[in-house]
Amino acid sequence: MSDAVSIPAASPFSHGPLTGVRVLDLSRVLAGPWATQTLADLGAEVIKIERPGAGDDTRHWGPPFTTTADGRPGDAAYFLCANRGKKSVELDIATPDGAEAVRRLAATCDVVVENFKTGGLKKYGLDYASLAAANPKLVYCSITGFGQDGPDAHRAGYDYMIQAMGGLMSITGQPDGAPGAEPMKVGVAVVDLFTGLYASNAILAALWHARATGEGQHIDIALFDVQAAMLANQATNYFVSGKAPTRMGNAHPNLAPYQPFPCSDGMVIIAVGNDGQFRALCGALGLQVEDRFATNALRVANREALGPLIAAQTQGFTMQGLMQALEAAGVPCGPVNTIDQVFEEPQAIHRGLTVEQTRPDLADPVRTVASPIRLSKTPVRYDAPPPKLGQDTEAVLGALKTER
Repeated sequence: MSDAVSIPAASPFSHGPLTGVRVLDLSRVLAGPWATQTLADLGAEVIKIERPGAGDDTRHWGPPFTTTADGRPGDAAYFLCANRGKKSVELDIATPDGAEAVRRLAATCDVVVENFKTGGLKKYGLDYASLAAANPKLVYCSITGFGQDGPDAHRAGYDYMIQAMGGLMSITGQPDGAPGAEPMKVGVAVVDLFTGLYASNAILAALWHARATGEGQHIDIALFDVQAAMLANQATNYFVSGKAPTRMGNAHPNLAPYQPFPCSDGMVIIAVGNDGQFRALCGALGLQVEDRFATNALRVANREALGPLIAAQTQGFTMQGLMQALEAAGVPCGPVNTIDQVFEEPQAIHRGLTVEQTRPDLADPVRTVASPIRLSKTPVRYDAPPPKLGQDTEAVLGALKTER
């Protein structure tokens, strides 16, 4: 590493490794807010610009809704998941005064994140070129469906359609001929979430570059590109074999057995990753290691015969009994939990996976899922719940006026 690259050490009083970084969040819904919430969890000051009187679309994406102190419906639960730790400022960027306020805020920020359609902010003078002219160190992250160039750059992109267009739904769901066979989406907006994580990674890399050189840059993140990257081993399976992967239900394309198996009271995932684990599985279940199953390649080729043999043994166990037997043998396994059961797991309780915060306008505490990032010197802090619409408008814009 060059001696010229020097990031100041965090103050012992800092709230996180990004303390002192200021982020202007012009994004809404999930991908952009997920990225900026990650930055907020790490200590950045995040100022979220929202439409007056309406706010982020997801404030209205319910039920379920929170309940206000006076008994009315509050923000939707969806909004809460991606906006912790932010300040909310109401501004209409379509007005000259609103756009000017955003420009002045951007001049004080290290990062801008937006997810308008390609070129959508140029007419307001809020595009990268306009804002970077006044703030050359600015890191400006644009999140769109298809990127800043190409034949589809003008199109809007939503998680569901990108899961379909990007191939994920073609490998998710029951195989053709099985009951309920059809392409399936994933149960959460996984493309948006991955996009937010790629965006936050790119922002941190660009911030490092800006600190080292004084030079900001434009980050171009596309949901479609992210979904293609997420295909991972399924894409390389295709590149190597020339055959497009298909839906396999809960089976794994490259490993067997690697799927759920029935017990007397539910389902348990058995995830065998090597031949040693398979031998251990057979020992725990009282099965012989047949030659046709001796290696992973043979097990994959003979998976249709292998699955029923294992299922015939597992269905005589309770879930707890099977997991105890397999864990004692060193075989990876786990229960198929419902979401309420996830947060009742002793490991989830020990790791503190639920964050509880209060907001004065709401009748009940706000509960969100903790960040999975654990830092030994600069831990994540949860200093503020997802904000009430416009709660920081006066303070943020008032400070802007005093800076004139």
